[in-house]
Amino acid sequence: MDRLRDQYPERFDALNQELRRWLPEFDRVLFETPATGQRAICLRTSCGGHLIKARDVSQGSLIALAMLTLAYLPDPPPLVCLEEPGHSMHLRLLRDVRDVIYRLAYPESFGEKCAPVQVIATTHNPYLLDLFREHPEEIVIAEKLGLEAKFARLSDRVDLKEILGDAHLGDVWFSGVLGGVPAGT
Repeated sequence: MDRLRDQYPERFDALNQELRRWLPEFDRVLFETPATGQRAICLRTSCGGHLIKARDVSQGSLIALAMLTLAYLPDPPPLVCLEEPGHSMHLRLLRDVRDVIYRLAYPESFGEKCAPVQVIATTHNPYLLDLFREHPEEIVIAEKLGLEAKFARLSDRVDLKEILGDAHLGDVWFSGVLGGVPAGT
């Protein structure tokens, strides 16, 4: 983030603007260098301008900050793996989480000139899954079979439209019809 702030200030400002939208209780990412010389990432509160060190911020806020940082890197890594990307965040932020995933995977759609990132995200959140309903080719259902695992792209199901109907994708997955849920539940 130091590099982002120092070498790409317009991206760092955009990250801070988006941070305020996602987490309105904070208005800026700042850095503190105590006497020990170790840099600390801090979030400044919108009300009162108090600095809160990252170690004292909620897990959901840290995940949001990490995702926003990835989204605004000028040269993101070629592969990003996210386990439960919406974990500990308010459900209303899930659409923003999805948008960060799309921003990484399809940068040209967001006016970026960097290479696309392959994003692998795992979730057990039916609400997050719902947000990908219109793009079943982007969903792979993983199912444990004894000591092995089976992976199936959702778009390969010939009966997908019939199964989904007007239902929410997350509800259909949660029911077990699509697989990917523990046996016996």
